Amino acid sequence: MFVVSLTYKVPDETVDFHRAGHMAWLKDAFDAGVFLASGRRVPAVGGVLLSKADRATLDASLAKDPFYINGVAEFEVIEFTATSVAEGYENLLDT
Repeated sequence: MFVVSLTYKVPDETVDFHRAGHMAWLKDAFDAGVFLASGRRVPAVGGVLLSKADRATLDASLAKDPFYINGVAEFEVIEFTATSVAEGYENLLDT
């Protein structure tokens, strides 16, 4: 499983300019099954994505994000093995 942490590198106005494209990309990636969850960081300095896709699929998807293409955010990809989950989230376990 992967946690992707995005950190904005540009002023808020530039982030806002590219946000609609980022959200459209995100919807397509969710529809394709790449991501399980996403959201803004608090405070709003970037975002977080959760993925169970394989690394090649994840990287290919991230490369299409307007935030990546336009240098809006840095992307840190953290891989981890989910070995314990709360009841109802068994689909997140790595088998």
